[in-house]
Amino acid sequence: MRITDLLTKDTMILELKAKTKEAVIEELANKLDETGKLYDKEAFKKAIFAREAQSTTGIGEGIAIPHAKTTAVKIPAVALGRSKEGIDYESLDGKPSHLFFMIAAPEGANNTHLEVLSRLSTLLMNASFRSKIESASTKEEILDVIREKEAELLNENEETASSAKKVLAVTACPTGIAHTYMAADALKAKAREMNVDIKVETNGSSGVKNELTAKEIEEAVAIIVAADKQVEMERFKGKHVIQVPVAQAIRNPQQLIEQALKQDAPIYQGDGNERSSHIQSSPNQRTGFYKHLMNGVSNMLPFVVGGGILIAISFIFGIKAFDPNDPSYHPIAKALMDIGGGSAFALMIPVLAGFIAMSIADRPGFAPGMVGGFLAANGGAGFLGGLIAGFLAGYLVVGLKKVFSRLPQSLEGIKPVLLYPLFGVLITGLVMMYVVIDPVKALNDSMKVWLENMGTGNLVLLGLILGGMMAVDMGGPINKAAFTFGIAMIDAGNYAPHAAIMAGGMVPPLGLALATTFFKHKFTKAEREAGKTCYIMGASFITEGAIPFAAADPVRVIPSIIVGSAIAGALTMMFGIGLPAPHGGAFVIPIVKGNPLLYILAIFIGSVVTAVMVGLWKKEVKE
Repeated sequence: MRITDLLTKDTMILELKAKTKEAVIEELANKLDETGKLYDKEAFKKAIFAREAQSTTGIGEGIAIPHAKTTAVKIPAVALGRSKEGIDYESLDGKPSHLFFMIAAPEGANNTHLEVLSRLSTLLMNASFRSKIESASTKEEILDVIREKEAELLNENEETASSAKKVLAVTACPTGIAHTYMAADALKAKAREMNVDIKVETNGSSGVKNELTAKEIEEAVAIIVAADKQVEMERFKGKHVIQVPVAQAIRNPQQLIEQALKQDAPIYQGDGNERSSHIQSSPNQRTGFYKHLMNGVSNMLPFVVGGGILIAISFIFGIKAFDPNDPSYHPIAKALMDIGGGSAFALMIPVLAGFIAMSIADRPGFAPGMVGGFLAANGGAGFLGGLIAGFLAGYLVVGLKKVFSRLPQSLEGIKPVLLYPLFGVLITGLVMMYVVIDPVKALNDSMKVWLENMGTGNLVLLGLILGGMMAVDMGGPINKAAFTFGIAMIDAGNYAPHAAIMAGGMVPPLGLALATTFFKHKFTKAEREAGKTCYIMGASFITEGAIPFAAADPVRVIPSIIVGSAIAGALTMMFGIGLPAPHGGAFVIPIVKGNPLLYILAIFIGSVVTAVMVGLWKKEVKE
């Protein structure tokens, strides 16, 4: 789709009356509404302002591109407004904006607004093009300028695509919330800077986006797989494949792209498994146990978050309000507990075990893993039992595949539907029931007693360690190890460790947000904008919000956030705080066991320590 398919004479205003950012949005939205492009003008404006709240769309050089994708839009469209005097649009360069392109895209418009936004941004970076738009005396002249320049750009892209070496990439992290997209953005930004043609597939929480095609894979010079969980690898058989943790793509995108262009990577041989994860090892890659564990954890998290928060909300009515025999009983509390605890949370351990086994043995491992996890959950073996069940079932099925590989070819079809599930479920179940569950249950019980009888000094030390772990790699394996331990403790009925863990996870983004607010001269304008977002990410317990700052200045930022997080974790233990919900950030603070105000104080102190350390250590930025 061309820009000129969406921008018409009817949606242009050559002389804006607006004098403020809000008035510009109002005037352009009115123009789109008048020309029949919107269902609901107010809802559209709300979406525009919501996007502006994330970060300004005033990209600098006198340009602003407000945009939104919403059901309030009837027909995809672009509105253009000009202001000779210029309007303060809070642009990234701090200068007035003169050209305003408002993009309106309906929900489900196949990312039309993103394609047009990208092309508009590219065109508008050309000073000559901007000058022609600003000086054009008629609407027809503006359309002619855009058509001509857009045609040139599209022709250039076609020539580049046909001649340049193309690099492909896949990014994936266990949760698929932050690292996945940060890695993709880092690779794409660096590729643009290096004038390299790249396409990045993301395996995020909402599924695979921008999926690589067979033709693109065939034509690619090399593939970068930056992933900490299972991704489809068999399609890359015969290609040069660079395999690294997702964090490396965030921190060293240029090195990876240069390595890909040189084809400095082994040729992937494959293993005949359609959904194979990358399995070759390299010095910088985490494989085996970690990868299988993270596949289980990433698929378990939606049950943990959804179910855990519902359980937390039920506690608002009273800790025992879900019990019909308790005086505080409330039917809504019971419904929330039945859905969150009786259903979603009850599936947590079976799902963990099932997806660990599936990561090891592919689809045939899933059923034995689920059954083993279910037995662990109901037998009192808890989270640790679920981990054992997942690895047991996975490697058992791998063994069964080797045993049954000697069967005649005519029996190949019955293996996945009969032999693997029958023997996999049976043997996993027997081992869990008669070998694993009782010892693990005894270990869980002893750990619970040990934690309950720890002295204050030891608890503070535990909180210090767990809180600090959450900040070491901000969503990486150390962070996830602490988080996984906290969930296991909740499952065992001990809520104190996870209170320290969530406090430690909230501090890094909150501390950096405070630093960008109170030490503005130590950060660039873009970092200060990112700092605003960190308030929301920190309050929501998304530690990954700190990654851009840590990547830009690891020597000063990482020690600062570790110290702040460790202090917050230690204080929560000192204050005797317990957290029955595994996720939720600020939204579940009201239901902590202990004093919620003291919990807020612990998080605040840790955040202030981080902010002060960063503010004192960082050097002043001159933009």
